[in-house]
Amino acid sequence: MTNHWVDIKNADVILVMGGNSAEAHPCGFKWVVEAKAHRKAKLIVVDPRFTRTASVADFYAPIRTGTDIAFLGGVIHYLLSNDKIQHDYVRNYTDMSFIVREDFAFNDGLYSGYDGSKHTYADKSTWNYEIGDDGYAKVDPTLQDPRCVYQLMKAHYARYTPEVVESICGTPKEKFLVVCETLASCSTPDRASTILYALGWTQHSVGAQMLRTGAMVQLLLGNIGVAGGGMNALRGHSNIQGLTDLGLLSNSLPGYMSLALDGEQDFDGYIKKRAPQPQRPNQLSYWKNYKAFFVSMMKSWWGDHASADNNWAYDYLPKYDKLYDVLYAMELMLEGKMNGYLAQGFNPLAAVANKGKNIRALAKLKWLVVMDPLATETSEFWKNYGEYNDVRSADIQTEVFRLPTTCFAEEFGSLVSSSRVLQWHWQGADGPGESRSDLEIMAEIFTRMRTLYQKDGGAYPDPIVNLTWPYANPLSPTPEELAMEYNGKALEDLTDPKDPSKVLVKAGTQLSAFAQLKDDGSTASGCWIFCGAWTPEGNQMGRRDNSDPTGIGQTLNWAWAWPANRRVLYNRASCDPSGKPFDARRALIAWNGKGWTGSDIPDYKADEPPENGMGPFIMNAEGVARFFARDGMAEGPFPEHYEPFETPLGYNPMHPHNPLATNNPAARIFPADKAGLGKSPDYPHTATTYRLTEHFHYWTKHARLNAIVQPEQFVEIGEDLAREVGVVAGDRVKVSSSRGHIVAVAVVTKRIKPLMIEGKKVQTVGIPLHWGFKGLTRPGYLANTLTPAVGDANTQTPEFKSFLVKVEKA
Repeated sequence: MTNHWVDIKNADVILVMGGNSAEAHPCGFKWVVEAKAHRKAKLIVVDPRFTRTASVADFYAPIRTGTDIAFLGGVIHYLLSNDKIQHDYVRNYTDMSFIVREDFAFNDGLYSGYDGSKHTYADKSTWNYEIGDDGYAKVDPTLQDPRCVYQLMKAHYARYTPEVVESICGTPKEKFLVVCETLASCSTPDRASTILYALGWTQHSVGAQMLRTGAMVQLLLGNIGVAGGGMNALRGHSNIQGLTDLGLLSNSLPGYMSLALDGEQDFDGYIKKRAPQPQRPNQLSYWKNYKAFFVSMMKSWWGDHASADNNWAYDYLPKYDKLYDVLYAMELMLEGKMNGYLAQGFNPLAAVANKGKNIRALAKLKWLVVMDPLATETSEFWKNYGEYNDVRSADIQTEVFRLPTTCFAEEFGSLVSSSRVLQWHWQGADGPGESRSDLEIMAEIFTRMRTLYQKDGGAYPDPIVNLTWPYANPLSPTPEELAMEYNGKALEDLTDPKDPSKVLVKAGTQLSAFAQLKDDGSTASGCWIFCGAWTPEGNQMGRRDNSDPTGIGQTLNWAWAWPANRRVLYNRASCDPSGKPFDARRALIAWNGKGWTGSDIPDYKADEPPENGMGPFIMNAEGVARFFARDGMAEGPFPEHYEPFETPLGYNPMHPHNPLATNNPAARIFPADKAGLGKSPDYPHTATTYRLTEHFHYWTKHARLNAIVQPEQFVEIGEDLAREVGVVAGDRVKVSSSRGHIVAVAVVTKRIKPLMIEGKKVQTVGIPLHWGFKGLTRPGYLANTLTPAVGDANTQTPEFKSFLVKVEKA
């Protein structure tokens, strides 16, 4: 979230799209209710189903699943063509005036540099600005140059008319225009809109671009960095935010640093590439400190074995040639190239697309380790459960080890919420039986591995045997030790650059902020964005002072938010260029003539005077937000509508004559998975998956009370589709895709209606994901039996939210 949960109460308009917050985030949804009650905020829901969130909305608009970019592209067209943008914000705080290279082009769904044989943009050199003789990007403050971002973007989205949106999305034109008009009311500085989204946006083959398009709408309205605004990702787990913060994706390092590519063997080149030069005068990119963040992390990991002489142990880190995500892991298992797998707090049989493929893949392993508090479908994938898991156990030779872990209520430590808030939580009970914490299990696995490497050697044991393991009990590191390690400490006395005799931080002392990190090996920090969470004053995450003198929800002494306890990111953008808040009633910070002060921690150099012209988006080399993504996105600088890989149309209405532009041209799909995709003549209905309030992922199948309130698997179909296939409420239906089928009770509802798409009636089927063959609920089928294994081009997130099925009476 750029903002935070409580800040939602400050919004004038709330758009819920790509999520169902009343259902999936019922506690956090109280802030939406607060905004409606006290600010008379308008709640808009755009969703394929009339959801629980829609039931309390001021306005609901239907949409075909997978077409959100077309819808939002239409909103962008509306805002630009009707001049409903916040001009001061857009001119000063975005790249609208930047001039793009002459050789950048977009033709029939593809950007310049596309390699059709490799299905990727191998050459992104044209995706950049024109650079002047002074070394900075050329700009046109009048926005009249035909190559400036404003003009290119206006032309790009001029194609997304209300009529086109209706034809692609199925959203009636009059409903679409109501959404546009309501959002446009927040283009003035005294009003703010927020966008709440979740996996309904991320789980698509164009998921990352859906998020970008939403962010572009918010930038046009001037609603990033302001109270009541922002792009707010609602996390379904208590620590999903922490997962990405700590770099658990295969190409990431903690604090959103990136692992080196296979060809980046030169340390200085690696750093230089990630510490970009400013693109305009008086601007810095805070990534100029990348080396300090990186070196401090390496000192935390390898201590004295990371030094300037060995480039801070740079060669200890792997260099990646491709993303080793779960889809690729399953592919490697099938090919016999991955022999073992450790699933920690993860149920891949149920959570990874295409259950049938997953079973075949897991059956190729020599060993599988499952760390989880409960028995999962993955830990028993080899057992025959009849129709729900029809396998021949005797044919599966995988050796499965189940290591029972404690669950969150049986542990203490830090969690990171959607709001980027690190919260310390306390243990409620001891774990049962032989369960052990993840810390203890991982510590013993590591120390045993290290002993084996020390004893037997290996091809390259150095990264293992030299890893720092500074815990009082090596077999049981404590959460406090880990939290202090992530925060970081001074390894040497840190002195005042202006007066070297003055010691600012003594060696061995916890650091107070990431600004203290150095690139000379004198500091250590496991995750630079967490620096400040455990300071010399103690555990900042355990604070519980919820006083709010501002009345806008800025409780700075309640726990601690990264970075620097800042609650609203990019908050410099809440003020005009002179430092005066755009909206004094919801002021976050302001320039008082000497410094930036206010109800939040300035996302800015605290004493940087506004007249210097520093941009508010200091993590970008331009200092401004990007409408033109340059090399950041796999599919191109401007989001474009591409059909889901299983499309009911069989073509892209935006580019009907170019097969390469039917689906995301840069998405990754393996040949066998592509060959197995369903076609609309065989599978005429569109399906999407979703969650229920009464169940939490796959856990609550094991809880009797939850099993009572939602005991049996169902699918949701509209009345029109029910008549077509001859079923009534309570009948059992068979839902098939090209990968398998499930059987479930039919919930016939008015909440899903057919949509007219390109003159064709398209039916939508809703499939909850909570059932399986383990737990106290009645046994059911795994929803991912139906879903295709195709990943978003940027994140490889599977396309769970849009695929083709056939519904028939069972």
